[in-house]
Amino acid sequence: MSTSNAPLPDKPLAGANAPLDEVMLAMDVVDTLRHDEAMLQKDLSSTDRRADLVTRLRNIYAAQGIEVPDHILEDGVTALEDERFAYHPPKAGLNRALGKIYINRSKWGRPLLFIAAMAGLAWTINYAAIEGPAKARAAQQAKLLAQDIPAQLEAARSKALGIASTDNARAQIMALYEDGQSAAQSGQAEQAQSLTDRLELLGLDLGQSYNLRIVSRPGESSGVFRLNDDNEAVKNYYLIVEAISPSGQIVPVTIISEEDQVTKRVEIWGVRVPAQIYNNVAADKGDDQIIQNAIIGSKPRGAIEPSYNVTVLGGKIVTW
Repeated sequence: MSTSNAPLPDKPLAGANAPLDEVMLAMDVVDTLRHDEAMLQKDLSSTDRRADLVTRLRNIYAAQGIEVPDHILEDGVTALEDERFAYHPPKAGLNRALGKIYINRSKWGRPLLFIAAMAGLAWTINYAAIEGPAKARAAQQAKLLAQDIPAQLEAARSKALGIASTDNARAQIMALYEDGQSAAQSGQAEQAQSLTDRLELLGLDLGQSYNLRIVSRPGESSGVFRLNDDNEAVKNYYLIVEAISPSGQIVPVTIISEEDQVTKRVEIWGVRVPAQIYNNVAADKGDDQIIQNAIIGSKPRGAIEPSYNVTVLGGKIVTW
């Protein structure tokens, strides 16, 4: 085999168009050269290194019983010089960082997935238990203030005005209506609803007609008196009455107690009267336990207050 320093024949290098076995041989040649570090340090610095390397490689493969064509050996040397089969790690940068993250996903993937799952569970519980109901309540209240209560007020006003027969009744209707609208517009839902309820009750009361009858039944009081808290010498006298419809039925009436300003719809209540009226009724009942003049007033449809045929002082109570 010639070891001349003459230029080596020009052979095609192992590459994309070379047969696979030649490419594999060329890679093996490069690997052999890389592993023989002493040979590379010595021969790559000499003038005729290529021919010497080819010769050495030929001898190495021959000793193993492998016959490698010279152009393959030459390709291997060229590939080594060109670093064709060398691995060059990618430069530092975003792509490299992302690649490392992906490669190490088995280390961080499960903990991250667990954290994400716990965060999702916490969000779901928080939304279901707190945020969701809160948003639903806020939406419901907004609808109540913007639509429901104004509509109820309008309906209650129209109904009551259609029944009212006195200026006093109409004035009370409009006062409740305007106060209710104002409360709804300012976001006071509880106050607005309370005023709406009162307007609806006023409409019910306006639609009623009844006589006021003093209660006179066994086991029930026909009158009571209260001692004044500030002056025990002063007494307030009340006749206990009920509303009787034209058909003879007891009907409920809306009453505001003068003692605590609480509004209640009741069937029996007390009307404050002078002591003389109270005593007259007591005497009327005392002789035979029957009150002869039990009717003390009447309320026509459309009016708020009854017309009394006895003197009254305006106050009312609902408990005694």
